[in-house]
Amino acid sequence: QVQLVESGGGLAQAGGSLRLSCAASSPNIFSLASMGWYRQAPGKERELVASITKGGTTNYADSVKGRFSIDRDNAKNMVNLQMTSLKPEDTAVYYCNAHLVCGDYWGQGTQVTIAS
Repeated sequence: QVQLVESGGGLAQAGGSLRLSCAASSPNIFSLASMGWYRQAPGKERELVASITKGGTTNYADSVKGRFSIDRDNAKNMVNLQMTSLKPEDTAVYYCNAHLVCGDYWGQGTQVTIAS
């Protein structure tokens, strides 16, 4: 089992920046997992925003390429999402995800609201 705790959400203005962080409770699981950030806006399905493998390979949704950056700190068992040039359509609940062959773990989510 692993607990994922997100932090860093909140309210920002369009064009601004926010940084989300996710701390994993299990170093062993964190070291094996591909980590990702998903988001879900009201009335929409949850979608992948960005992911990073245990080896550091990253992947981004087209809608955030060039604006968001994901990184992981394996020493601190944390994954971060730096969000810049924010848009109102980035408003959503953002979820941290740990993906393993045996299954997925999710954080509780953190609200990100972008005002125009």
